[in-house]
Amino acid sequence: MVAVRNIVLLLLCITVVAPIVLYTDRLGTFEPPSNKQEFVEDVTAFAFSAADSSHLNLLPQETSTTVKEPVRVVYTEEDSTNRRDFTPGLQLVKSMEHLSARVLSTTTDEDQTKKENPIKLVTGGIRQGNQVGGSLDKGATGENVNGEAAIDVDDNDGKLATSTSVSTQDPEIKEQATEASRKVNHKGSRVSETNKHNDQTPSDYRVKQLKDQLIQAKVFLSLPVVKSNPHLTRELRLRVKDVTRTLGDASKDSDLPRNANERMKAMEQTLMKGKQAQDDCAAVVKKLRAMLHSTEEQLHILKKQTLFLTQLTAKTLPKGLHCLPLRLTTEYYNMNSSQQQFPNQENIEDPQLYHYAIFSDNILATTVVVNSTVSNAKDASKHVFHVVTDRLNYAAMRMWFLVNPPGKATIQVQNIEDFTWLNSSYSPVLKQLGSQSMIDYYFKAHRATSDSNLKFRNPKYLSILNHLRFYLPEIFPKLNKVLFLDDDIVVQKDLTDLWSIDLKGNVNGAVETCGESFHRFDRYLNFSHPLIAKNFDPHACGWAYGMNIFDLVQWKRQKITEVYHNWQHLNRDRQLWKLGTLPPGLITFWKRTFPLNRSWHVLGLGYNPNVGQKDIEQSAVVHYNGNMKPWLEISIPKFRSYWTKYVDYNHVYLRECNINP
Repeated sequence: MVAVRNIVLLLLCITVVAPIVLYTDRLGTFEPPSNKQEFVEDVTAFAFSAADSSHLNLLPQETSTTVKEPVRVVYTEEDSTNRRDFTPGLQLVKSMEHLSARVLSTTTDEDQTKKENPIKLVTGGIRQGNQVGGSLDKGATGENVNGEAAIDVDDNDGKLATSTSVSTQDPEIKEQATEASRKVNHKGSRVSETNKHNDQTPSDYRVKQLKDQLIQAKVFLSLPVVKSNPHLTRELRLRVKDVTRTLGDASKDSDLPRNANERMKAMEQTLMKGKQAQDDCAAVVKKLRAMLHSTEEQLHILKKQTLFLTQLTAKTLPKGLHCLPLRLTTEYYNMNSSQQQFPNQENIEDPQLYHYAIFSDNILATTVVVNSTVSNAKDASKHVFHVVTDRLNYAAMRMWFLVNPPGKATIQVQNIEDFTWLNSSYSPVLKQLGSQSMIDYYFKAHRATSDSNLKFRNPKYLSILNHLRFYLPEIFPKLNKVLFLDDDIVVQKDLTDLWSIDLKGNVNGAVETCGESFHRFDRYLNFSHPLIAKNFDPHACGWAYGMNIFDLVQWKRQKITEVYHNWQHLNRDRQLWKLGTLPPGLITFWKRTFPLNRSWHVLGLGYNPNVGQKDIEQSAVVHYNGNMKPWLEISIPKFRSYWTKYVDYNHVYLRECNINP
């Protein structure tokens, strides 16, 4: 029995216990590398279906029994954001025996990949700031990679991220990698240019956005559907108040406070509520049209007010300029008669010298003309200034130049009242200026406000000084040439060469003003009148009156004064042109004007702030034609210095009259 029991136990050990022990020992014992390799090979023997592999973003199944080194892919933080730039079929990573680099394929079609073998991206790099062309970190891949072609990639911020590089020994693959690099680099450069263009936003971009938001908010506040919502109405009014306070007087984004963006976003959120609340587009369009019409009406009214106030300011004599002639007149009559005479009076009729004609009642303006001319003259002793003024300013004008003589130049001051030949029987313009219709035209307020062109109502047109330029031969009977200068000009260069210019038989030498359409004949003359339409060209170039060289010999020969008188008789009812001196000048000197080089005379400093700096610096004479005279507070600030540098504001008379720059 004992023997039988031993046999049974032995069989049990052999059949049951031994297999368990042996299997447990195989799993728990550390196998040598050769055994482990067999286990791995057993694993690779398992087959995966296509359905299973489609869910795995891993390596493709090896078909051979030899284990290939797996491709090591290093994902960076940018992969999730850059993935939008890659082809949607980017799923598989293929290992190639002749490549030492790790390349991501951009297609799921393995046959197409093997045929074309495109290289779209080299991964494994670590972005280093904003640098381009960085190398692969050795710690990330376990080896050094020598760059052959770096590929730049976009990140979310629109900047170029550092890419990795590829190294290969296969010429075909190297060429493909280089081509891929070129394409991606080209794409990156285009994106960079686009971003650069987008960055060039206007300096008032946010200011305009805030203003647009205010308009939208006001439209919503006027809609019945919004008015019926008290909560939304209160919120909109609050946002309007905040945005209005934020805007203030800001004209560009840099003027806005720091919380401008927050208030802009808050307003945008409230406007979205308003858009959701209203669904009647017709009501919005109607309201916008009403707002547009109302704004246009307000703009029209403001323009008329601005024009009227500007004309009023231009007509008004500043207190300082009113004080100055009073102060000078008092001083003049306190002088002895022997002290009231100018030196060098023998030069005033010498035709060999350079003579200037200035007709003005503005002492300070006349001073600037004389001082600037003398300061820039090569030989001041050869220049003679003939100043003609009215009776009211005659003593003051003489006193000023007696106290402030123009260096070596000669000065003559005349009173227009002494020209006995200039009367209404001789001059038709004098007869017109004294007529009742002319007085009504200027001084009847109800008619003045109804005129659309207020500039023609400036009282300077009533002054005979303004029309004296048409009587130069009568004023200077012994002179051959005279340079006429307005009192609102500044001389910047020597003008001596003007007397040597050959006018080719013409009477007037002037700079043409063809650059702008409103300087042509049709803007000054009434071409609906048959007399004007018959004799003149509406597109003919006008010319500048303010710096003109006149040949008095030709003037007398061609009887220019008679031509002027004939046209003044024809215009007694002001149907040919409005008041002023340029329209009759264009008519009188029609086809008798020689065009001077434009560098002699630049205009517009009294109305046009866009006159070029280069044009001003190159010009011999700058002209403040327009209402914004340099001695008025409404003058254009950037042009004022050309005039003020010829005024001595430390002079005792100017200080006593509180005349400051």
